[in-house]
Amino acid sequence: MRILVVEDEKPLADAVARGLRRDGMAVDVAYDGESGQEKASITRYDVVVLDRDLPGMSGDELCRQLINSGALTRVLMLTASGTVADRVAGLSLGADDYLAKPFAFAELVARVRALGRRATPAQPPLLTALELELDPARRTVRRGDGEIELTRKELGVLEVLLSAGGAVVSSEELLERVWDENADPFTTTVRVTMMTLRKKLGEPGIIETVVGSGYRVPSAGRAEHARD
Repeated sequence: MRILVVEDEKPLADAVARGLRRDGMAVDVAYDGESGQEKASITRYDVVVLDRDLPGMSGDELCRQLINSGALTRVLMLTASGTVADRVAGLSLGADDYLAKPFAFAELVARVRALGRRATPAQPPLLTALELELDPARRTVRRGDGEIELTRKELGVLEVLLSAGGAVVSSEELLERVWDENADPFTTTVRVTMMTLRKKLGEPGIIETVVGSGYRVPSAGRAEHARD
Protein backbone atom coordinates (compact mmCIF):
# COMPACT_ATOMS: atom_id res chain seq x y z
CA MET A 1 0.00 0.00 0.00
CA ARG A 2 1.07 3.60 -0.62
CA ILE A 3 0.51 5.80 2.43
CA LEU A 4 0.83 9.55 3.04
CA VAL A 5 1.41 10.76 6.60
CA VAL A 6 0.56 14.45 7.11
CA GLU A 7 1.66 15.50 10.60
CA ASP A 8 3.36 18.72 11.72
CA GLU A 9 5.05 17.11 14.75
CA LYS A 10 8.12 15.89 12.89
CA PRO A 11 9.27 13.26 15.43
CA LEU A 12 5.78 11.72 15.49
CA ALA A 13 5.43 11.84 11.71
CA ASP A 14 8.81 10.19 11.20
CA ALA A 15 8.09 7.54 13.85
CA VAL A 16 4.74 6.66 12.24
CA ALA A 17 6.40 6.46 8.80
CA ARG A 18 9.17 4.18 10.06
CA GLY A 19 6.68 1.88 11.74
CA LEU A 20 4.44 1.62 8.69
CA ARG A 21 7.46 0.92 6.49
CA ARG A 22 8.51 -1.89 8.82
CA ASP A 23 5.06 -3.34 8.20
CA GLY A 24 5.72 -3.41 4.46
CA MET A 25 4.03 -0.18 3.36
CA ALA A 26 5.42 2.52 1.07
CA VAL A 27 5.18 5.78 3.02
CA ASP A 28 5.62 9.46 2.10
CA VAL A 29 5.60 12.23 4.71
CA ALA A 30 4.41 15.84 4.68
CA TYR A 31 4.85 18.17 7.64
CA ASP A 32 2.12 20.68 6.73
CA GLY A 33 -1.20 20.79 4.90
CA GLU A 34 0.08 22.53 1.79
CA SER A 35 2.79 19.92 1.22
CA GLY A 36 0.29 17.17 1.89
CA GLN A 37 -2.11 18.61 -0.65
CA GLU A 38 0.65 18.87 -3.26
CA LYS A 39 1.79 15.27 -2.75
CA ALA A 40 -1.80 13.96 -2.84
CA SER A 41 -2.45 15.80 -6.12
CA ILE A 42 0.49 14.02 -7.76
CA THR A 43 0.40 10.51 -6.27
CA ARG A 44 -2.55 8.18 -5.74
CA TYR A 45 -2.42 7.12 -2.11
CA ASP A 46 -4.42 4.27 -0.64
CA VAL A 47 -4.58 5.94 2.78
CA VAL A 48 -3.76 9.40 4.13
CA VAL A 49 -2.97 9.53 7.85
CA LEU A 50 -3.94 13.12 8.57
CA ASP A 51 -3.41 15.26 11.65
CA ARG A 52 -6.47 17.43 12.13
CA ASP A 53 -4.65 20.26 13.90
CA LEU A 54 -2.22 21.38 11.19
CA PRO A 55 -0.92 24.96 10.90
CA GLY A 56 -1.68 26.82 7.67
CA MET A 57 -4.00 24.57 5.67
CA SER A 58 -5.84 22.66 8.36
CA GLY A 59 -6.40 18.94 8.34
CA ASP A 60 -10.11 19.67 7.99
CA GLU A 61 -9.55 21.60 4.76
CA LEU A 62 -7.19 19.00 3.34
CA CYS A 63 -9.70 16.27 4.17
CA ARG A 64 -12.42 18.19 2.30
CA GLN A 65 -10.17 18.53 -0.74
CA LEU A 66 -9.32 14.85 -0.74
CA ILE A 67 -12.98 13.87 -0.53
CA ASN A 68 -14.06 16.38 -3.18
CA SER A 69 -11.38 15.13 -5.58
CA GLY A 70 -13.32 11.91 -5.99
CA ALA A 71 -10.24 9.77 -5.38
CA LEU A 72 -10.54 6.37 -3.70
CA THR A 73 -8.05 7.53 -1.06
CA ARG A 74 -9.18 6.78 2.49
CA VAL A 75 -8.54 9.23 5.32
CA LEU A 76 -7.54 8.31 8.86
CA MET A 77 -7.72 11.47 10.94
CA LEU A 78 -5.54 11.96 14.02
CA THR A 79 -6.20 14.47 16.79
CA ALA A 80 -5.21 15.25 20.34
CA SER A 81 -8.88 15.42 21.29
CA GLY A 82 -10.79 12.19 21.74
CA THR A 83 -14.19 13.52 22.71
CA VAL A 84 -17.29 12.16 21.02
CA ALA A 85 -18.11 15.61 19.63
CA ASP A 86 -14.66 15.89 18.08
CA ARG A 87 -14.87 12.42 16.53
CA VAL A 88 -18.30 13.22 15.09
CA ALA A 89 -16.99 16.49 13.66
CA GLY A 90 -14.04 14.76 12.03
CA LEU A 91 -16.14 12.00 10.50
CA SER A 92 -18.70 14.53 9.26
CA LEU A 93 -15.94 16.09 7.15
CA GLY A 94 -15.67 12.84 5.22
CA ALA A 95 -12.86 11.12 7.13
CA ASP A 96 -13.16 7.34 7.02
CA ASP A 97 -11.75 6.72 10.48
CA TYR A 98 -10.60 8.66 13.51
CA LEU A 99 -7.89 7.97 16.07
CA ALA A 100 -7.10 10.03 19.16
CA LYS A 101 -3.55 10.73 20.35
CA PRO A 102 -1.81 9.08 22.05
CA PHE A 103 -2.56 5.80 20.30
CA ALA A 104 -1.22 2.25 20.28
CA PHE A 105 0.84 1.77 17.14
CA ALA A 106 -0.57 -1.72 16.56
CA GLU A 107 -4.05 -0.18 16.40
CA LEU A 108 -2.89 2.44 13.90
CA VAL A 109 -1.44 -0.27 11.64
CA ALA A 110 -4.64 -2.32 11.85
CA ARG A 111 -6.79 0.70 10.99
CA VAL A 112 -4.55 1.71 8.08
CA ARG A 113 -4.66 -1.82 6.66
CA ALA A 114 -8.44 -1.97 7.03
CA LEU A 115 -8.81 1.34 5.20
CA GLY A 116 -6.35 0.24 2.53
CA ARG A 117 -8.56 -2.72 1.71
CA ARG A 118 -11.43 -0.29 1.13
CA ALA A 119 -9.36 1.98 -1.12
CA THR A 120 -9.22 -0.70 -3.82
CA PRO A 121 -11.66 -3.43 -4.90
CA ALA A 122 -12.25 -5.69 -1.93
CA GLN A 123 -9.63 -8.39 -1.55
CA PRO A 124 -10.24 -11.88 -0.21
CA PRO A 125 -8.30 -13.28 2.75
CA LEU A 126 -5.89 -15.13 0.42
CA LEU A 127 -4.39 -14.26 -2.97
CA THR A 128 -3.47 -17.35 -4.97
CA ALA A 129 -1.70 -18.56 -8.13
CA LEU A 130 -0.98 -22.22 -8.89
CA GLU A 131 0.19 -23.63 -5.52
CA LEU A 132 1.12 -20.17 -4.23
CA GLU A 133 -0.84 -18.46 -1.44
CA LEU A 134 -0.22 -14.98 -0.09
CA ASP A 135 -1.91 -13.90 3.14
CA PRO A 136 -1.89 -10.06 3.15
CA ALA A 137 -2.90 -9.81 6.80
CA ARG A 138 -0.25 -12.18 8.15
CA ARG A 139 2.31 -11.09 5.52
CA THR A 140 3.11 -14.73 4.73
CA VAL A 141 3.65 -16.61 1.47
CA ARG A 142 3.36 -20.35 0.97
CA ARG A 143 3.90 -22.59 -2.03
CA GLY A 144 2.66 -26.09 -1.56
CA ASP A 145 3.54 -27.15 1.98
CA GLY A 146 6.48 -24.75 2.41
CA GLU A 147 6.61 -21.15 3.58
CA ILE A 148 8.70 -18.71 1.53
CA GLU A 149 10.63 -15.94 3.25
CA LEU A 150 10.41 -12.69 1.29
CA THR A 151 11.68 -9.18 1.93
CA ARG A 152 9.11 -6.41 2.41
CA LYS A 153 9.60 -5.16 -1.15
CA GLU A 154 9.42 -8.65 -2.67
CA LEU A 155 6.21 -9.33 -0.78
CA GLY A 156 4.81 -5.95 -1.85
CA VAL A 157 5.53 -6.64 -5.51
CA LEU A 158 3.94 -10.08 -5.30
CA GLU A 159 0.85 -8.68 -3.58
CA VAL A 160 0.36 -6.05 -6.30
CA LEU A 161 0.74 -8.66 -9.06
CA LEU A 162 -1.66 -11.14 -7.46
CA SER A 163 -4.18 -8.38 -6.70
CA ALA A 164 -4.22 -7.42 -10.39
CA GLY A 165 -6.11 -10.65 -11.16
CA GLY A 166 -4.05 -11.56 -14.21
CA ALA A 167 -3.74 -8.04 -15.63
CA VAL A 168 -0.36 -6.63 -16.67
CA VAL A 169 1.31 -4.35 -14.13
CA SER A 170 3.99 -1.96 -15.42
CA SER A 171 7.34 -1.36 -13.73
CA GLU A 172 6.26 2.24 -13.18
CA GLU A 173 3.13 1.15 -11.32
CA LEU A 174 5.10 -1.31 -9.19
CA LEU A 175 7.56 1.44 -8.31
CA GLU A 176 4.69 3.74 -7.33
CA ARG A 177 2.73 1.17 -5.32
CA VAL A 178 5.59 -0.58 -3.48
CA TRP A 179 8.29 2.06 -3.07
CA ASP A 180 7.98 5.67 -1.84
CA GLU A 181 8.83 9.08 -3.27
CA ASN A 182 12.53 8.61 -2.52
CA ALA A 183 12.83 5.81 -5.08
CA ASP A 184 14.75 6.77 -8.22
CA PRO A 185 12.52 6.02 -11.25
CA PHE A 186 15.61 5.48 -13.41
CA THR A 187 17.14 2.71 -11.30
CA THR A 188 16.90 -1.04 -11.91
CA THR A 189 15.23 -1.51 -8.50
CA VAL A 190 12.09 -3.19 -9.83
CA ARG A 191 14.02 -5.49 -12.19
CA VAL A 192 16.45 -6.59 -9.49
CA THR A 193 13.64 -7.19 -6.98
CA MET A 194 11.76 -9.19 -9.62
CA MET A 195 14.82 -11.39 -10.23
CA THR A 196 15.22 -12.26 -6.56
CA LEU A 197 11.47 -12.77 -6.13
CA ARG A 198 11.29 -15.19 -9.04
CA LYS A 199 14.24 -17.14 -7.69
CA LYS A 200 12.62 -17.50 -4.27
CA LEU A 201 9.24 -18.54 -5.72
CA GLY A 202 10.90 -21.40 -7.59
CA GLU A 203 9.76 -23.50 -10.54
CA PRO A 204 7.56 -23.63 -12.46
CA GLY A 205 7.73 -19.87 -12.89
CA ILE A 206 4.69 -17.87 -11.79
CA ILE A 207 5.51 -14.33 -12.93
CA GLU A 208 5.52 -13.62 -16.68
CA THR A 209 7.29 -10.73 -18.40
CA VAL A 210 5.17 -8.95 -21.02
CA VAL A 211 7.76 -7.29 -23.23
CA GLY A 212 7.30 -3.53 -23.39
CA SER A 213 4.43 -3.58 -20.88
CA GLY A 214 5.37 -5.07 -17.54
CA TYR A 215 4.65 -8.21 -15.54
CA ARG A 216 1.68 -10.43 -14.78
CA VAL A 217 0.62 -13.57 -12.97
CA PRO A 218 -1.81 -15.07 -15.51
CA SER A 219 -3.21 -17.69 -13.14
CA ALA A 220 -3.80 -15.24 -10.28
CA GLY A 221 -6.97 -16.03 -8.39
CA ARG A 222 -8.75 -15.31 -5.18
CA ALA A 223 -9.40 -17.82 -2.44
CA GLU A 224 -12.66 -17.54 -0.60
CA HIS A 225 -11.45 -18.60 2.81
CA ALA A 226 -8.30 -17.99 4.79
CA ARG A 227 -6.07 -20.84 5.87
CA ASP A 228 -7.08 -22.18 9.25
